[in-house]
Amino acid sequence: MKRYDFDTYIDRIGTDCEKYETLNSVFGTDRVIPLWIADMDFATADFIVEAMERRMQHPVFGYTFRPQCYSDAIRGWVERHGGWKIDPAWIAFSPGVVAGITFGMLSCTEPGDGVVIQPPVYHPFGNTIRANGRQVVNNPLVQDPETGAYRIDFEDLDRKLAQARAFILCNPHNPTGRVFTRDELLQIGELCRKHDVTIISDEIHGDFAFRPHEHLHIAALSEDLAARTITLIAPSKTFNVAGFSTAVAIAPNPERRAAYQAEVDKIHIENGNIFGSVALKTAYEQGDEWIAQLLDYLQGNIDFVYDFITANIPSVRCYKPEATFLMWLDFRAWGMDQSTLNRFLVHEAGLGLGDGSIYGVEGTGFERLNVGTPRSVLERAMHQLLEAVRKRGL
Repeated sequence: MKRYDFDTYIDRIGTDCEKYETLNSVFGTDRVIPLWIADMDFATADFIVEAMERRMQHPVFGYTFRPQCYSDAIRGWVERHGGWKIDPAWIAFSPGVVAGITFGMLSCTEPGDGVVIQPPVYHPFGNTIRANGRQVVNNPLVQDPETGAYRIDFEDLDRKLAQARAFILCNPHNPTGRVFTRDELLQIGELCRKHDVTIISDEIHGDFAFRPHEHLHIAALSEDLAARTITLIAPSKTFNVAGFSTAVAIAPNPERRAAYQAEVDKIHIENGNIFGSVALKTAYEQGDEWIAQLLDYLQGNIDFVYDFITANIPSVRCYKPEATFLMWLDFRAWGMDQSTLNRFLVHEAGLGLGDGSIYGVEGTGFERLNVGTPRSVLERAMHQLLEAVRKRGL
């Protein structure tokens, strides 16, 4: 069995890499270890690179279509890794998951309609809702003060869905790392049925659930949920191929799918791109062993960061995510406002983390840390943080 290498550091400077080459504009300095944007530092799997090289050998890159084997690859991956048997006819294209969420939202709402989200949550959700003239309706997740675990406030969700036409579900949840259980998803579904709300489910991190947690597609749980849900997935996070801008919308309800497709057609982006199609098909056909080994490595990274912070900087509350390669760190015990916290991390610890406040006011005092990098990078980052903490006497 081939062993994949996740330990080798790869210099990404000179590739127009957003994670590394925009540090000055994001953090005001390039002297930070970048652990912010959800982009892993691992080499793309060799089988994907080889498929690209084979396609590059043909000298013409004209208009293409997505053949049946493309849909079959998606169907196979979703069934093997999510236990959901889908019909290829349910599949639609999107250049990215956020774009697909936007198409889904536009397909089932009108200007002024409410759209429910669950902060602290991935900030482009709120941005795209507002940018398209819809109203953000917040159903904040509730954090247990003792364990730090996040849960859904279902009484509040019931009230908020009464004000909305759509609900953007983030499962697994970014940035908290929650994987919602079957019971939670069914309760969400029942409330959305009660209020006749369309579910737009962002499941881009669904391949990153860590044992014993299991990611479930909400649309797979009942016929009603299938009929009212548009599910978004992509190989971009799983296989570190976000640059190919290829995602998948799955809509079993033909009317919802037609409405979604109509929004895609309005801006004429159905064709996508050649290499995104090649990457997706190859990844979903050949990537089973890759993701298994990647999950083991990421779990080790998570365990390392958790153990280091717990043992050496207990004033920072650290939680192990149930899924994703993102850790949600709680710095509130330091009593710093967000700007002071950010300055300390950047200019004293030399770390470029994700500012928690961009995920909503509920994220104030938190930072998001990306562990999708060689362990040696995380070791250096943690020691820099510890040294800065000791110098400050925190």
